[in-house]
Amino acid sequence: MTEHRELIRGLHNLRPHHRGCVATIGSFDGVHLGHQAIITQLRARAAEYKLPSVAIVFEPQPHEYFSGEKAPARLMRFKEKVLALFDAGVDRVLCLQFNERLRSLSAEAFIQQVLVDGLGVRHLVVGDDFRFGCDRSGDYTLLRKTGADAGFSVEDTATLEIAGERVSSTRIREALQNADFALAEQLLGKPYRITGLVARGRALGRQLGAPTANVRLHRYRSPLVGVYTVTAKRTNGSPMAGSCMEVAGVANVGFRPTVEGEGAKPLLEVHLFDFSGDLYGREIAVTFCHKLRDEEKFESLDILKQKIADDIENAKTWFASRKTR
Repeated sequence: MTEHRELIRGLHNLRPHHRGCVATIGSFDGVHLGHQAIITQLRARAAEYKLPSVAIVFEPQPHEYFSGEKAPARLMRFKEKVLALFDAGVDRVLCLQFNERLRSLSAEAFIQQVLVDGLGVRHLVVGDDFRFGCDRSGDYTLLRKTGADAGFSVEDTATLEIAGERVSSTRIREALQNADFALAEQLLGKPYRITGLVARGRALGRQLGAPTANVRLHRYRSPLVGVYTVTAKRTNGSPMAGSCMEVAGVANVGFRPTVEGEGAKPLLEVHLFDFSGDLYGREIAVTFCHKLRDEEKFESLDILKQKIADDIENAKTWFASRKTR
């Protein structure tokens, strides 16, 4: 097994020591409990073969390449996904750029170039509904047939169900859209959070009486849009305020229609209670607790300022109600 986690960007960065592994392929958006079950299966086979485990992912995700802004919202950005895969126990992540060249590869060429020549895969763990190659012509049956000739075996992945339904990224997106954070947490195995670097903005929040930490989402769409109660913490493990690791707050996720024009990128703005430190350039993790309202466009900044004050009061009331339960 490998001693260090390793991210490999592209087939051209594969080296001789990368050959020989047990691999899986997928989008792994959210790295939810279903994905974690696959990774547990992957790790068990890797231990049997005494080889590193490898997750093969694509960037952009194929549906983003084909659909652009109409693609389903990402649950996590690329960096979050890679770290989550490592945390789940994967030794290596091979990221393939999904472009016209890769899209045009036949299923047979993909197997030869990526799995055989590139990674020297000994065992592959994929779902029996997995499709790949140009026009999605490759499937589980082709993998098993080709693998038998090329020297690798293929195994079906476990399917995980919760409350009678399969755990999937689509189901988590629906839970988030419905502000059902309890269900999202159940499917993810942890609360839904967004991590990212705090970037400098226009300091408009300060002018409106609520200074914010702004996190760019680096995706076409956000799975959440609206105003939420949240908690935030630094990802490096240092306290947020005094000895407190997490700080409560209120957040807006969306496109700021009152102050931004068309084509704005989604942004996470977090106003933290009882916090006055400098977070610029620091990475924070924001956990979503409860939805207060939808994002709205207001007629003036004065109306927006009053609404923000109402949001802060409502958020504090919500947190207070949780303490008394």
